Amino acid sequence: MTHETPTPAWHSLDVAQCAARLQTHPAHGLSRAEAAQRLVRHGPNKLAEKKPRSAWLKFLDQFRNVLVLVLIGAAALAGAIGDVKDAVVILIVVAFNAALGFYQEHRAEATLAALEKMLAQHARVRRDGKVMQIAAEQLVAGDIVLLEAGDRVPADGRVLVAHNAEVAEAALTGESHAVGKHAAALAPGEHALAERVNMAYMNTVITRGRLELLVAATGMHTEMGRISSLLESAQESPTPLQLQLDALGKRLALIAAAVVSVIFALGIARGDPLVQTVLTSIALAVAAIPEGLPAVVTVTLAIGMHRMAKNRAIVKKLSAVEALGSTTVICSDKTGTLTLNQMTARSVFYRGRRFAVSGEGYGGEGVISEASGASPDALPAALPDFLPLLIPAALCSESRIHDGQLIGDPTEGALLALASRGGVDQEAAAEHRPRIAEIPFDSAHKFMATFHHDGEWVRMFVKGAPDVLLARASRFLGAESALGEMPLDASARAAFVAENAAFAGLAMRVLAVAGRDIAAKQFDPTADLMSWASELVLIGLVGIIDPPRPEARDAIRLCKKAGIQVKMITGDHSITAAAIARELDLQGAVLTGAELDRIDVAELSRHIEETAVFARVAPEHKVKIVQALKARGHVVAMTGDGVNDAPALKNADIGVAMGVTGTEVTKEAATMVLTDDNFATIVDAVKEGRTIYDNIVKFVRFQLSTNVGAVFTVLGAQLLGCRCLSRRSIFCGSTSSWTDHPP
Repeated sequence: MTHETPTPAWHSLDVAQCAARLQTHPAHGLSRAEAAQRLVRHGPNKLAEKKPRSAWLKFLDQFRNVLVLVLIGAAALAGAIGDVKDAVVILIVVAFNAALGFYQEHRAEATLAALEKMLAQHARVRRDGKVMQIAAEQLVAGDIVLLEAGDRVPADGRVLVAHNAEVAEAALTGESHAVGKHAAALAPGEHALAERVNMAYMNTVITRGRLELLVAATGMHTEMGRISSLLESAQESPTPLQLQLDALGKRLALIAAAVVSVIFALGIARGDPLVQTVLTSIALAVAAIPEGLPAVVTVTLAIGMHRMAKNRAIVKKLSAVEALGSTTVICSDKTGTLTLNQMTARSVFYRGRRFAVSGEGYGGEGVISEASGASPDALPAALPDFLPLLIPAALCSESRIHDGQLIGDPTEGALLALASRGGVDQEAAAEHRPRIAEIPFDSAHKFMATFHHDGEWVRMFVKGAPDVLLARASRFLGAESALGEMPLDASARAAFVAENAAFAGLAMRVLAVAGRDIAAKQFDPTADLMSWASELVLIGLVGIIDPPRPEARDAIRLCKKAGIQVKMITGDHSITAAAIARELDLQGAVLTGAELDRIDVAELSRHIEETAVFARVAPEHKVKIVQALKARGHVVAMTGDGVNDAPALKNADIGVAMGVTGTEVTKEAATMVLTDDNFATIVDAVKEGRTIYDNIVKFVRFQLSTNVGAVFTVLGAQLLGCRCLSRRSIFCGSTSSWTDHPP
């Protein structure tokens, strides 16, 4: 038996210790020969791929149904008594049913394949002291990877060097904000994945700055690989309709067997010819089976599958269409599903007043207006000139917005969109005030500053943490004086602190905007620029949040009317999750991952009905939540986009993956994929599923009423024939007629 060496706590080791353990040199990297040997020894840097199921086996899967097996048995019996026509008809129906189900599922998989980006990922590495580009699959532990904004992290690793670097880790941790990275070792002890700020993980994205990463794990040894391996223990459960149809098939088989036994016993008791009695019994057994039911169910599900695909919901399995209709609880990821996953400025504190910002995302639609809450008797005050706030927001940035799409950091994107809503164009403002120097953002000083030439002046624009800029400011833009600049006394500081706390209480990320004017003849761009980062004029505060999708509110309201519970599951902090839940009108308690660790599934199931939000959760917590809901008898739909969601998607009755932001592992685990990542699309699919389920139930009732009526008509005739022997020839004739022409 092989014993694996425990994985070191890389985040608790310093850079030199990590390099020594991985036998590499940060400045030169591995040699090509050593890298080749490690690649052979440890294998390529990719997640294990499940061997695709052959088309033949997928076709045979369509016959794994009790009712279909009963139909095949009925066809065999019909053939045995010489009724070849009925046997052929039943087999054709069964084959058509299987072919249609196979085609629909195969077409859904082909559509999903088209959604996936097939471009091979590459990585820039340092080997033999030279920078080169290689396929990401060829990375090995000990490689030095060079990453810039926009790059996807190709493997797990320890940060060696960080230049103003931030990484979006939502796919792995569920954290909606990008995480700042640094190279310093963390204190020994337990650190949650989202708190390991000196590590970067496979499939996360660099949103700002540059990183040098020492690869510590590749392939299935990464965090992504660990979570992916959890999928192997997940078992797919049959849908409610599959369970009901299987139960129906068993009942029909028992009823047919009982009726046939009675008919056979009565015929023998009456002294009927044995052959005729056997043929009559078999014909009745065939008549008792609703051979049209599987075909109707399959066609109905296929039509629903097609409708859902047109409405941006691709269903991979026919049975999942009906499962949606039976859903009683939807567990939804927050970021990107219930929210836009686009940081947006929602509130502004400027010149002593609070203002609201309308509009969503990075488009220019929306306006800045007076915040609600003013006295109804008060006259509306004129809006101030926002240019002193908006020009710094537009120019103190490394990002830009092109055709409504952000290129760069999401937080900077929120400020750019705010400037656009106030009528400031970034390119035009940059032409008028060209940048001549900058102080890049750094986690050490927590602000960014840019210097712009403007005639005889150099305008310094600063954005950063409110507490940091408050400490560096001596004045602020007030509302009284003509110029608006006033001394930043204790009362003014208290007002800014209170507004900062108020915004933070609403789960907003708060940025302060400040600046100062410098005489052009006094400014030297080659000198120490940090010396100018004092005596600032504090301009205002901007509250930023990833806002709820407008359509999500209506969809949740519709779920409530339909008797479907909605529960939010997120890796974000509980304060952020609770604030978004209030905006979405999700009512209930909030549980955190730490609290879930202290209770088991049985205890969680007792409290889960009154809980609406689960925050700071890990993949294991999501699986526990699904299991607790299923233990309460719920049919659970679970949504997700990251690999951390995949195990829960596999355990849920129906897993829903995001087609735009979802990872390949998540799409593989899911039974339905949304091409627009929109919660409202799930609700529309549930509505379609309920309609389909109702139609199937109506047909089942109709089909059973005719079949059961026919069976009991013959049984009643036989029973009456036993009591009235003088009419024996009539009932024999009736039976003979039934045998010659089975329904």
